Amino acid sequence: MDYGTPVMADRIACFVMSGGVGSRLWPLSREDNPKQFHDLSGKGSMLVRTINRMRARPDGDTPVFLIGSERHAQRVGSDLAAVDLGGGRAIYEPMGRNTAAAVAVATLVTLRSFGDDLVLVVPSDHEITTDIQFWETIEAGTAAARAGSLVVFGIRPTVPETGYGYIEAAPEERDQQHRGVARFVEKPNLETAKAYLAAGNFFWNSGIFLFRASAMRDAFLALQPEIWKKTEASLDAASDQADGVYLPFDQYLEVPSNSIDYAVMERAGDIAMVPATFRWNDLGSWQSLLDVSEADEHGNVVFGDVVAIDTERCYLRSQGRLLSVLGLKDIAIVATADATFVAPVAQSQNVKKIVERLEKSGRLETKFTPADDRVLRPGAWRKRVAHWLFEEALPLWSTRGVDEVYGGFHEALGFDGGNLGKPKRTRTMARQVYAFAEARTLGWNGPADRLVAHGLDFLVKNARTARGGWVRTLNPDGTVADPVEDAYDHACVLLALAHAHEVGHPGALALGQETLAFLDEHLEDRRMTGFLENADGDELRRSNPHMHLLEAFLAWYRITGDRAQLRRAARIVELFRAHLFDAESWTLGEFFDNNWKPVAGRQGEWTEPGHHFEWAALLVEFANASGQQAVYGYARKLYASAVANGVNRATGLAYGAVSRVGVPFDTVTRSWPQTEAIKAAALLDGVDGRDLKPEIEARVGQLFRWHIDPAPNGLWIDRINENGRAIATEVPASILYHITGALSRYLRKTAPAA
Repeated sequence: MDYGTPVMADRIACFVMSGGVGSRLWPLSREDNPKQFHDLSGKGSMLVRTINRMRARPDGDTPVFLIGSERHAQRVGSDLAAVDLGGGRAIYEPMGRNTAAAVAVATLVTLRSFGDDLVLVVPSDHEITTDIQFWETIEAGTAAARAGSLVVFGIRPTVPETGYGYIEAAPEERDQQHRGVARFVEKPNLETAKAYLAAGNFFWNSGIFLFRASAMRDAFLALQPEIWKKTEASLDAASDQADGVYLPFDQYLEVPSNSIDYAVMERAGDIAMVPATFRWNDLGSWQSLLDVSEADEHGNVVFGDVVAIDTERCYLRSQGRLLSVLGLKDIAIVATADATFVAPVAQSQNVKKIVERLEKSGRLETKFTPADDRVLRPGAWRKRVAHWLFEEALPLWSTRGVDEVYGGFHEALGFDGGNLGKPKRTRTMARQVYAFAEARTLGWNGPADRLVAHGLDFLVKNARTARGGWVRTLNPDGTVADPVEDAYDHACVLLALAHAHEVGHPGALALGQETLAFLDEHLEDRRMTGFLENADGDELRRSNPHMHLLEAFLAWYRITGDRAQLRRAARIVELFRAHLFDAESWTLGEFFDNNWKPVAGRQGEWTEPGHHFEWAALLVEFANASGQQAVYGYARKLYASAVANGVNRATGLAYGAVSRVGVPFDTVTRSWPQTEAIKAAALLDGVDGRDLKPEIEARVGQLFRWHIDPAPNGLWIDRINENGRAIATEVPASILYHITGALSRYLRKTAPAA
């Protein structure tokens, strides 16, 4: 595999680490757009400036590699389009494994591409005074690095900083340019930092490392052989593409996560420190930006549309509306499209406390940077939605979508509205019943009662099993194709029966009670941990059937008032909290073993943004019904995670699937996740006072822009690739359930006040 173009001697292979979130610079820096991509000091993005600094070495060649997150690949490609990497490449991690893995990657790539050359590893988001001073300091460490030392660069402290790690220099000097290292110390409290400053032999740890590739390899093999070997295996299996090298998800996941300081530097024997001659700032707080940015005559640093009067030594940034300030001193104010941060400059690095509080409550503002064009008046899409649903979609599906020969409904239509003759899934038949019943409650004047009866008659006649359950699939003529009694299908049947009962179908209540009895007898896990996939008891467990059972139980409770159904729903929610939801990543797992542990490998990391939206909506419904307000927090977190990690930034649409850290697994966009995003936003609007009305309108607009408007009347484009091109070959009937559910929620939400 080609990791770089060989260049002449006297080479230093440079690796720029572009990870982290930069939460101390919230609300500007967020998970989907961290600080290295921002122009924080008015001189260009930190990432591009760092790479240009690497290429500014006065003598010798410096191929530059970027080690970044795969979720930021598109942004990196855009930023680096006009940047000369000198023979280097972008290398993308599928998830962060901390700096030790990144340094191991840098070492391996250097050995394979250039041999035993020097390696320089630098962070992507630090402010350094001049390129000349930077390279003078680096060159001062080359002799020690060539001799086999691992070289670190220390910054002489000017204040008792508590936000940095420190290096204690050994009493003796190795030579005029190098100091020995007594120890590395963690971020201190204020009193300790003052003692370090007074001692004179403590330096800030810059996070910049220089070493000979073989020396770092030997250190890893002696101190961290597992990190080295697993990183090497990942590199062996990497995918070499035009825009960079992509490390494989499954193998890289196995690399132990550790910092290079803990893993190697604090334990290695031959460490040399070079005191830096350049001024350095890690831009880790708004105070630091006030220190390094160009100030006006009053000491204020101002970005954006700001008017400041009688104001001194303030950091003022607005990314949208006018920010007016009067009579303030030593204050940081940062206003973005959806959040404003205000604090004394001296306390601004404590913004992490705000971020932690917001994250605990599942606020979207910590993870996702909103677009600038999301302001639409509430109900802007109402007229178009009503016309399409009532005048286009329902008339078509109530005629062309109905099988008047064998009964039931067609599984899919072509774009000419013709039947494709596909097998009929029980879940699709049930979902069509739901869609027509829900349309009737909205006021549709079509033949909803006849269609509900038509669908249920077909199911009872053809899909019912001897035990009172329901088969999975029927042939087009109604004969059984797959007799398995599947929990997912039973959830869909229960939902249909609840809504059929609501609109007055005479047999729906009894059928619902019989189906619930079958569920209890044959599909409930005897250990009282959810439901089995099917009556045969497959060991692989999925969250998806449980989500649809929760939907059905909540529907039965809303329609009948039977608290037994709310108790059933509560058990599903408890399963979600105990096993399905990952509190660290705010993600919902899809595949589990029989003990509700995530399965190994990619399946265990598989998450679907559409299901995050669905669960979020259902959890709000459950919280509304039960009064368990703590559940709102889970709904917010799921919604925030899906928007931050699961959306294709090119189209604004949710991917089919992503990893727990946002690496796309399935880049195809389907229509149903977009409908579930509408439903979730509509339900979350107003929770804790949050106004998501612009979000709702934007998501309805995206559904019509990409999936509905390009299709013939009453149909939709179900599948779109990552570049926005339609790739659908048919129109699945089951999607009418998603579309009707979302648009009915929207129409009720935007209904004019009586």
